[in-house]
Amino acid sequence: MDKRVGIFIIIAFGISWLTALVIYLTGGLVDSRELISGTGITVAIVLLSTLYMWGPAAANLLTRRVTGQGWQNMMLRPAIKKNWKYWLVAWFGTAGLTLVGTVIYFLLFPNHFDPSLSVLKDQMEAAGVLTENINLSAIILIQTAAAIFYAPVLNALPTFGEEFGWRAYLLPQLAEFGKRKALLLSGVFWGIWHWPVILMGHNYGLEYIGYPFTGLAVMVWFTLTVGIFFGWLSHKSGSVWPAVIAHGALNGIAGIGLLFVRSGFSPLLGPSPAGLVGGIPFTIAAALILLLAKEDENVLSAD
Repeated sequence: MDKRVGIFIIIAFGISWLTALVIYLTGGLVDSRELISGTGITVAIVLLSTLYMWGPAAANLLTRRVTGQGWQNMMLRPAIKKNWKYWLVAWFGTAGLTLVGTVIYFLLFPNHFDPSLSVLKDQMEAAGVLTENINLSAIILIQTAAAIFYAPVLNALPTFGEEFGWRAYLLPQLAEFGKRKALLLSGVFWGIWHWPVILMGHNYGLEYIGYPFTGLAVMVWFTLTVGIFFGWLSHKSGSVWPAVIAHGALNGIAGIGLLFVRSGFSPLLGPSPAGLVGGIPFTIAAALILLLAKEDENVLSAD
């Protein structure tokens, strides 16, 4: 394996995991101190969205600097006119796969579906909003539309921190193993990188069966399948931006199914795509990408 891969991994993991240690020592994700009272903006949220998520991007730049690799092939040109179809797949395909996964989850677990939308009611009432005369279905539609049309852009800044590292740097550096293995390995590294925050309850909480090992394993499966999809978008287009948009779209709409779920569900299964059942559409997409991948296609070659 190229030494640049090792240097990148050390830097990316080092920055992010040290940040996770600071989060843990200052209350973790659950008891983190609010920076401004009543806003919900905690030390953990700020550190996650900045230092933690930007560790891979910093590793891209620092690895290039340390190894003298240079600044070629950084995949920063959006090339929207040339690659518009990949932008569309990133923007709307990600939302579509997520919503299909949510439907699959509730079809398989109909007893988990809550038509009364009690989760949404509780959220609104906790914010001081009376729900008696409010059309909750309309609220859901508005939130879904916002997640589809606006979230990909609003979330682009933090998701760039990840994608500029994993898809724009690590994936091409793994090209020596072949396209399929490069996609698989980059997804595994991405999943392991998440482990400190999974241990602190991110995505799956702290009370699921087999904690924390099942959560760690499911996270790697999630990043493996989604990472293959993001990697395909990025390298088919020759740009990191479709992956950034897809990641932003995913973050924006991933929690929509949680508004319909009853208490007692297992986040390891869904309804979000981070669960094994909610993520079925991404698993199918990843399998198709690997099946149809051409090993001699030169889209993953490094500098």
